[in-house]
Amino acid sequence: MNKLLKLAFAGAVALSLTTTVASADSAKGQKLYAKKLKKACGFSGAKMAGKHTQDEWEEIQSEGKLNDEIKKQCGKTTKDKYLPHLYDFFYKFASDSGNVPSC
Repeated sequence: MNKLLKLAFAGAVALSLTTTVASADSAKGQKLYAKKLKKACGFSGAKMAGKHTQDEWEEIQSEGKLNDEIKKQCGKTTKDKYLPHLYDFFYKFASDSGNVPSC
């Protein structure tokens, strides 16, 4: 029994280390911004992300108003499935982050 528990625990640890998390990605958000929004917005992703601090982007996201903010800045909304990636991009490159995107 003890050997079986050790084997099961080792398997669980190995599985947890090898699985990938299906979460948002700032690199994907950067690509989505460049492809879907840059033309409509008329400015780079760096300028869009820099319009707010990380705390402000977090508040916008938590209130569910990210698409509203995109529409306010760009005059266009985007699909809901893109929003987590765009949020990660905006958050990572916010005005107080010290990061600069390449788009």
